[in-house]
Amino acid sequence: MERQIWLHRAQRGLQKASERKGRPLTAACITFGCQMNARDSEKLRGMLAEIGFTITDTEEADLVLYNTCTVRENANTKIYGRLGYLHSMKKKDPDKIIALCGCMMQEPGVIEAIRRNYPYVNMVFGTHNLYRLPELVACVLESPQEQFIAILKDTDEIVEDLPKIRKYHFKSGVNIMFGCNNFCSYCIVPYVRGREKSRSPEDILNEIRTLAQDGVKEIMLLGQNVNSYGKTLQEPVTFAELLDRAAEVDGIDRIRFMTSHPKDLSKELIRVMARNPKICRHLHLPLQSGSTRILEKMNRRYTKERYLELVSEIRSAIPDISLTTDIIVGFPGETEEDFRETLDVVSRVRYDSAFTFLYSRRTGTPAASMSDQIDENTMHDRFDRLLTLVQTIGREQTARFTGQVMPVLVESVNTQQKDLVTGRLGNNTVVHFPGSKSLIGEIVPVRLDECRGFYYLGTQARSE
Repeated sequence: MERQIWLHRAQRGLQKASERKGRPLTAACITFGCQMNARDSEKLRGMLAEIGFTITDTEEADLVLYNTCTVRENANTKIYGRLGYLHSMKKKDPDKIIALCGCMMQEPGVIEAIRRNYPYVNMVFGTHNLYRLPELVACVLESPQEQFIAILKDTDEIVEDLPKIRKYHFKSGVNIMFGCNNFCSYCIVPYVRGREKSRSPEDILNEIRTLAQDGVKEIMLLGQNVNSYGKTLQEPVTFAELLDRAAEVDGIDRIRFMTSHPKDLSKELIRVMARNPKICRHLHLPLQSGSTRILEKMNRRYTKERYLELVSEIRSAIPDISLTTDIIVGFPGETEEDFRETLDVVSRVRYDSAFTFLYSRRTGTPAASMSDQIDENTMHDRFDRLLTLVQTIGREQTARFTGQVMPVLVESVNTQQKDLVTGRLGNNTVVHFPGSKSLIGEIVPVRLDECRGFYYLGTQARSE
C-alpha cells in the first residue's frame, strides 16, 4: 500500500515536471556488472516506466540511473569518471536527475565520498531496497536541491511483483535467491549483497509460467551460488528439485543457471541435468585457482583433487557438456608452483572458455590485508601465459561440433553483416548464419559449417 502511495506521488511530480519542460521526460538505466545487476535493471526500468518516464538508453536522458558493480576496483573508478561527465551535462540542464544504486553503494566509504565530492547526485540507494525507487523519485521531484540517500546494510525481505522491462522478449533471467554466505577471502559480494535468502519455489515457478505465457523460450536461473538455494526456506528445497520443477513448465525450451559453487554441486543436480534435455549442456564452474594451498587461502572449501573429481563425475554423466570457468591470477602468496597447478587443471579439464582476471585488491576483504601481495609484472606474465593456454584449448573445444546440425536460439541481426543473424547453441557458443530479423526469438536447426575460434559460421538446415 505504501509503495502505491509513493508511486502516485512520483507520477504527479513527473507530470508537473513534464508540463514545465513541455515534453515527456526520459529515463535511462545504465548497467554495470553481472547478470544479477542486469536483472535488477529490468526491474528498475519497469518502475521508471510505471512512474511515467519514456525509457531510453542514452545518458542524454532527463534521469540517468547507474546500477553499479564493485567486484573490481576499476568498476568504482569507471563510475566516478562517468559522474564527472554527467556533472558537465547537469551544468547545462540543472533539472537533470542523477541517480546511483547497486553494489558499489553498499561498500564502506562510498556514501561519504558521494556526499563530499558529488553533491549534484540527486539520489542513492543500495541492493536491498530497489523497490524504493518511486519514493526516491517522488522526493527528488518535490525537493530537487536535496540529496536523498537510502542504504540498508541487509534485509530478509524479498519484494515480489515489481514491474519489469526485459531486454529480450524471448529470454529472461529469473532470480531464485539473493546474497551470498561463502565469504571467499578476495570477494566483496557478501558485504554488498548481504546474506543468502531464497525466494519461495512457488513464486519462482509462477514467474517462469508467466514468462512462458509471454513467449519466453529460455530462462536463466540466477543466484550468487545457486547450488545453495533453498537452505533459508522454512521447508528446504534443493536447487536440483527446483530445476526439475522448472523444466516441467510448458513453453520453456531452454534452462540455464549460474553461478555454481563447486563445494555445493550435488550428485542429484548432475542427475537432473543429465536426464532433462531442456537444461542446457553448459555449466559455469568457477575454479579460481588450481592450487589447493591457494584455494584454502581463498576460503573456497574444496581442493584441486575434489574439483577434478567433480569434473569427472559431470563429464561421465553428460559427455557433451561444455564447461566454462573463472580464474584469478596473482592472488596473495601465489608462487610459480601454485600457478603451474592452475595451468595443470586447465590442461586436464579443457574448458570451452574461461574468464581470467588479475587479482583485484578490495578494501574490506581478508585478502586485501594479506602481506604477500604479488607484484604487477609477475601477475601480468602469468596472466598472459594462462590466457594463451585457455584460448588454445578453447578453440579446440569449440570446434568439436563442426559439421553437426544443432539448434540455435536467434538473438539478433548481426552487427557487422546485416544479411546474417546471430544466436547461441545450448552450450552458449555463438553462431552466425544467413537469415532475417524475422528469425529473432526462434530456435532453428543450423549446420555448423566453420569454426572461427570461439564462434561458428553456419547455414540454416531443414527441420526434421
